[in-house]
Amino acid sequence: MSPARSIAIAGLGKMGSNMALRLVSKGVRPVVWNRSPGKTAALAAGGAVAAATLTELAEKLGSPRAVWMMLPAGEATENLFLGLLPLLQKGDLIIDGANGNWRDAVRRAEAAEKLGIGFLDAGVSGGIWGLANGYCIMAGGKKEAFESAEPFLKVLCQDGGYLHCGAAGAGHYTKMVHNAIEYAMMEAYGEGFELLKASPFGGLDPAAVAALWNRGSVVRSWLLELAQNALNKDPGLQSVSGVVPDSGEGRWAVEEAARLGVSLPAISAALFSRFRSQNKDNFSDRLSSALRREFGGHEAKKT
Repeated sequence: MSPARSIAIAGLGKMGSNMALRLVSKGVRPVVWNRSPGKTAALAAGGAVAAATLTELAEKLGSPRAVWMMLPAGEATENLFLGLLPLLQKGDLIIDGANGNWRDAVRRAEAAEKLGIGFLDAGVSGGIWGLANGYCIMAGGKKEAFESAEPFLKVLCQDGGYLHCGAAGAGHYTKMVHNAIEYAMMEAYGEGFELLKASPFGGLDPAAVAALWNRGSVVRSWLLELAQNALNKDPGLQSVSGVVPDSGEGRWAVEEAARLGVSLPAISAALFSRFRSQNKDNFSDRLSSALRREFGGHEAKKT
């Protein structure tokens, strides 16, 4: 495959819109499409090229073309994938950026390959901060598909922020593991601050503790910096719901661990805590919700 000459972002939620904006900020004019047209028009006003339909999206791209799917995993992405296949040509490339199941990526890669279309599954991390700071992207697929996408990966990512992880499915598998680790890290921070809050020293300012731990401590991290941000805004996290959604990746990781006989006690416990959070609102869960809001812009307000 030759390097893709042009790229489209299909799906303009928080991640898709910001990825399109980052491309524009780096001198790339992506074609953009969304199921609801309002976001498309807004991005076109900022320098992107609007497409009202998938047919128009394909027509506005120069060959060889790359289309980056950024819709929610599941039916929406499947329908988009099936809609793109008849519109693209041999040598074009589809990139699946949803937080999807890695087995779906394997299946889609096989379907695309029958038509001579490249396929890359791309796990994307960086949340709403990726626009300014660059993303971290884990890619799976044939090497030629990765190389076709690489010019755009360089634009989207931080230096050293992308990796060809292996064959089709490897990108989404690596992102699944990444998010499972994230589950456990968020749970550990939440439980630690819950213990401090319940202790005889519960009057401690949690934001000050987070700030302290970010200065040389072995538990310092970007997540802890985000915890500090959230606690500075709302020390009791009273405005944040303690319901922490299970977005799928942690569950798939635990299922994989059971299949492979790999022990994941911390990640499993974090997943089960998310299940429990659906019925109980406590400080630990509110901190996890606040962290998801800080890094990903996810809704966290109490209803």
